[in-house]
Amino acid sequence: MSNAPEAGFLGRVAAGPISWGVCEVPGWGLQLDPDRVLGEMHDLGLAATESGPEGYLGSDGKTVRRRVDAHHLRLVGGFLPVVLHDRERHATSVARVHETARLFAEAGGEVLCSAVVVDYDWSPRIELSDAQWADVAHGLELLDRAAEEEGVLHVLHPHWGTLVERDADVQRVLEISDVELCLDTGHLTLGGCDPLELARTHAARVRHVHLKDVDEEIAAQLRGGELELVPAVQKGLFRALGAGDVAVGDVVTELEDAGYAGWYVLEQDTAILGAPPEPRSGPFVDVRRSIDFLTGVLATEGGDRRPRSAA
Repeated sequence: MSNAPEAGFLGRVAAGPISWGVCEVPGWGLQLDPDRVLGEMHDLGLAATESGPEGYLGSDGKTVRRRVDAHHLRLVGGFLPVVLHDRERHATSVARVHETARLFAEAGGEVLCSAVVVDYDWSPRIELSDAQWADVAHGLELLDRAAEEEGVLHVLHPHWGTLVERDADVQRVLEISDVELCLDTGHLTLGGCDPLELARTHAARVRHVHLKDVDEEIAAQLRGGELELVPAVQKGLFRALGAGDVAVGDVVTELEDAGYAGWYVLEQDTAILGAPPEPRSGPFVDVRRSIDFLTGVLATEGGDRRPRSAA
């Protein structure tokens, strides 16, 4: 199993449908048609897409692959919430990983990002006992094995609103398990974990990357309980790369210098309110701005810096 995309800069950059406002959360905003979203990804020169909400690209691997192929893209993989702090619920989570990883593999995908939730209604996070953390660690090992059996890499995605949200949670998982990580510059920042420090100290554990920038003023309102996540996103919590307060360029440089050769997924969580934007406007412009930012980091003119080819 390989987690290495094709060589070359844009060959390593993908996007998530959520950058076009596509999210399953009730009340999030307008949901754009998948063929419009995939078509605009292709027009931007992106190599691949993540799957988006369950069923957004199709309910089976062959359908997903046909849809993605029609726009000359690849499927990277996607996201799956799981319940692991209760050992009695491990079997259900493992079965979900097998099913989802099988679909991803059939569609050409390589990566399954899990997020450890309290329940599938995304109830508010709770403080875990040592025994519950041990169950999480054991569950992550089971998910690693299940995904591998389907030919897909499993990575844990620290995520706002989950049991692995804060810096202390991330450090605990690193200590008690061998799970590999999705480094999401936005969600780590929200939880108080410095993504640059994580890249410096645990680059070998980073196997997948989501790139977001964050408006720190709105993030402080979220952390302080003044805003919930959906209203914060609708207010502009996540920004195009380079337009916020996260050292995204330094994170990418650190990972490249450490030998990271995987995907960079542009995942600027966006909510579209009101009428749909005109084609090649709105989200399209923001994603293009993020691509331009990354080009400046990884592929400057004159050869000062070149993108690292996949191994």
